[in-house]
Amino acid sequence: MSTDTTPPPIGGLSARSPLGAGASRLQRTGRTLPFGDRRHQEAHQWLTDETYLLDAQRYEEWLTLLTEDIHYLMPVRVTTALGSGYDTSPGMAHFDEDKYSLSRRVARFLTEHAWTEDPPSRMRHHIGNVRTFATADPDHLIAESSVLLFRSRGDVNEPALVSAGREDLLRRGPDGWLLARRTIMADEAVLRMQNLAVFL
Repeated sequence: MSTDTTPPPIGGLSARSPLGAGASRLQRTGRTLPFGDRRHQEAHQWLTDETYLLDAQRYEEWLTLLTEDIHYLMPVRVTTALGSGYDTSPGMAHFDEDKYSLSRRVARFLTEHAWTEDPPSRMRHHIGNVRTFATADPDHLIAESSVLLFRSRGDVNEPALVSAGREDLLRRGPDGWLLARRTIMADEAVLRMQNLAVFL
């Protein structure tokens, strides 16, 4: 059953970042799209296909799914009193990236200097609770999802989990949907992972 969108859209956080200056400001409109809606099905398949690339660490292919004006943001969460009006630390982020910085990170993985991923992690992104929304532009969709990342490195360290919610802006391109904006909201204020040399 479709429901009204009561929480404020998290995609608006991009406007506060200099690297998000060129990102689209489109936000969700109306109620969630029905699961039988073709746009919802296409967005759900896109998220599933993207997850496969991230798990396989096929990052060069993943970059082709991003728009040139993408903003990739993961604010630092803070624990505040009820009614404080904020739950992220202003000006601080685990990720605050554009297409250029993302491509440089991917390029580093292909060198001998990527010590945090040599040997590479074993990862599994679990995606669920996918909801989609129309926007004022028919060539854009908002896709909201939950992600649980399992990551194991080597044979000694304990595996780590990261749970988060994501709000993605998808843009229709000539060959399918592309990711134009991603805002990731971790469910913990302190991440229990040695580093974030991965993508969520």
